[in-house]
Amino acid sequence: MSETLQTAQNNSLIQRFQALQTYINQHIIGQPHLTQRLLVTLLSSGHLLVEGPPGLAKTKAIKVLSSLLEGQFHRIQFTPDLLPSDITGTDIYRPETGEFEFQAGPIFNNLVLADEINRAPAKVQAALLEAMGEGQVSVGKCTLPMEKFFMVMATQNPLEQEGTYPLPEAQLDRFMMHVNIDYPNAESERQILDLVEDEARAVVPQRFEPLSQADLFNARQAILDIHMADEMKTYLVELVMATRNPQQYSDELAKWIAVGVSPRATIALSRCARAHAWLQGKDFVSPDDIQAVVHDVFRHRLLLSFEAEAQNITPDQVINQILSLVPAV
Repeated sequence: MSETLQTAQNNSLIQRFQALQTYINQHIIGQPHLTQRLLVTLLSSGHLLVEGPPGLAKTKAIKVLSSLLEGQFHRIQFTPDLLPSDITGTDIYRPETGEFEFQAGPIFNNLVLADEINRAPAKVQAALLEAMGEGQVSVGKCTLPMEKFFMVMATQNPLEQEGTYPLPEAQLDRFMMHVNIDYPNAESERQILDLVEDEARAVVPQRFEPLSQADLFNARQAILDIHMADEMKTYLVELVMATRNPQQYSDELAKWIAVGVSPRATIALSRCARAHAWLQGKDFVSPDDIQAVVHDVFRHRLLLSFEAEAQNITPDQVINQILSLVPAV
């Protein structure tokens, strides 16, 4: 394939995904950060954790996305009485054959919404670990591969903590990004009213031709081919190391951080920065791309000290401090 033709195909793919983002923003009003992070995570072959008050279209966002992509979608409502087999599936005895037959659970879909994931106990949350980390599920003696296109979006409500089970660090680390969302502004609130009224009147929205899985895989390959200079890799790694050796940068930072981010954070930051650059129509990664996604990649992986929590220091404040101390190349 000639370089000119390959560039034309890549530009066409970018325009398709940019149009997809615009279309989602027309249906998920006032949450452009969430919709962009959905696409960045999707293009980076990752999983997304979304935290925000109820009623902010967290569930609707993933449902709208699923309707615009070729693939199967399933929503799992996490509750305290949920069992791991309710997610992964279980062996069912067939009297007519005298054998056990595996009945696949809802995890075996392309897009899975884990709604209010912190409502279920740790053993149920852990049922997602192998699928999210290794792309397979082990049930009994069998190990079953997941689909190549597989993404989990989990939601949790930060307001009600009674009867919830905080996600353990191992579970959190499987999520590529952790996005915090808040209430929309007055203008967006008015647009939401108009949108709901149009839906109640059954006004037919503008149609969008769903993207195929081939389009998605081609986009992922194009993102891997984006140029990341050695200087950018060094800057990225320095941001990671600042969380592990904060005393080299600031005594205050050292007091705030108990445990730094994992190597998964390094990989996730690289992939998300590439995807962010690609969605902007760029063919290289700049410091702006790394800085744009670093909060959502580090936020759930940083463990703060008791001193930081006592001072009401947030992970975002710590990340801002790191960005100010680590020079961009």
